[in-house]
Amino acid sequence: MSTHNRLARLAMTGMIAAVLAACAGSPTRESTGEYIDDTLITSKVKAKLVESSDVSAAAVNVETFKGIVQLSGFASSTSERVKAEELARGVEGVKQVKNDIRLK
Repeated sequence: MSTHNRLARLAMTGMIAAVLAACAGSPTRESTGEYIDDTLITSKVKAKLVESSDVSAAAVNVETFKGIVQLSGFASSTSERVKAEELARGVEGVKQVKNDIRLK
């Protein structure tokens, strides 16, 4: 193998490693795969809230980071707050739910 080919392979290997590292996550940043998973989880939780007649979905915000769902916003009753959390916990892929919904 010529020196030119070796250098070309080394350069290509370096570029591939850089691309893969850019897609990796950290404790404060999601990887590309985690971002996609979290977006799907958020969508599923929001859909569950919309389907429920016990929760005002428009008053509840949903955010997901590395499988941890954070609920915020307002509820008219404690039972509505608890129901929103139960629905979120029932979504596949949810590791934990932080319920920051406040009562009106």
